[in-house]
Amino acid sequence: MTAHAAARVGDGVDAIDTPALVIDLDAMERNLATMAAFAQARGLQLRPHAKMHKSAAIARLQMRAGAVGMCVQKVGEAEALADAGVTDLYISNEVIDPRKLARVAALAGRVTLAIAVDSAPGVERLAHALKAAGTTLAVFVEVDVGHGRCGVAPTAASALAHQVVAHGLRFAGLQAYHGRAQHLRSPAERAAAIRHAVTQVRAAQAGITSAGIRCPLVTGAGSGSFALEAASGVYGELQCGSYLFMDRDYADNEPAPDAPRFEHALFVKSQVMSRGASHAVVDAGHKAHAIDSGLPRVWQRDLKFSNGGDEHGILMPMHAGAPLPDLGETVWLVPGHCDPTVNLHDHYIAVRGGLQAGVVEAVWPIDARGRLT
Repeated sequence: MTAHAAARVGDGVDAIDTPALVIDLDAMERNLATMAAFAQARGLQLRPHAKMHKSAAIARLQMRAGAVGMCVQKVGEAEALADAGVTDLYISNEVIDPRKLARVAALAGRVTLAIAVDSAPGVERLAHALKAAGTTLAVFVEVDVGHGRCGVAPTAASALAHQVVAHGLRFAGLQAYHGRAQHLRSPAERAAAIRHAVTQVRAAQAGITSAGIRCPLVTGAGSGSFALEAASGVYGELQCGSYLFMDRDYADNEPAPDAPRFEHALFVKSQVMSRGASHAVVDAGHKAHAIDSGLPRVWQRDLKFSNGGDEHGILMPMHAGAPLPDLGETVWLVPGHCDPTVNLHDHYIAVRGGLQAGVVEAVWPIDARGRLT
């Protein structure tokens, strides 16, 4: 059964059913233009992370603004975006299962494709799948630059790059993303983390080039640290994703003085469904917004959101005497973490003219929702 969108094009914001995932188009477009101008002014490629928005419509907007393509994390995300017409994709993650690699190889026959590797078996299995399909793609060696997740040590990058080349694959450079740096709250902490990352990248580059292999590109960076990677002289491509929407967790970072600012553009529209003497209850529980990075912030209201369970959110006054919203009143929420919040919804309701008196300009399917394999 096809899910029904919460609104139709031309509806006013008041007509949007709740809970709904709503984009403030004016704010999103300002964010898009700001990041595109930042990358262009520095001669850097911008390859935003589509795992954040999972939408071909938004990917096309980013590419029209100058992005060279999209990053994804899952084969299923890449397939969904390719099916919707996005033709330049980078799976910035390891794929080791032969069945998934067969899908990767098939997809490489349809779009311009790249993938990350961090193991000898991963390279061998990838090469086997591509040979069987008669296709090719670009390969990045992932280096662990401080996240402690995927990636090889810098000293091991040269041997893995050599294996990529020995299998007849095109070595495209290094994947060097420092995820933990993104939400370090102070600019000084983030700067120290990226200085370490740059040191790791330089060591990996040196080993690769000394082995006679060219290292064409270093790709990485996120919305919390991209200005630092951009200034390093090492990174040639930025993978920022959340800048487009800006969730509550990113907004909690202390801004760096030399980095551009971005606005909240993604909201969950909720409605007061019950009211007590000291609290109100909205119809957006954690089935409507992810709570892994904390609870949402109530937008422009002197209210605190408390977890009420799957279908309920509890609102309490931030200060004594602050008014509670009335039954049926709209309350806008800024999600704690945009990526998994998006994955809970089937559609975006894109509004032009603001959250108070705007009009629905578009309803976009979230093409890669639930594409976890």
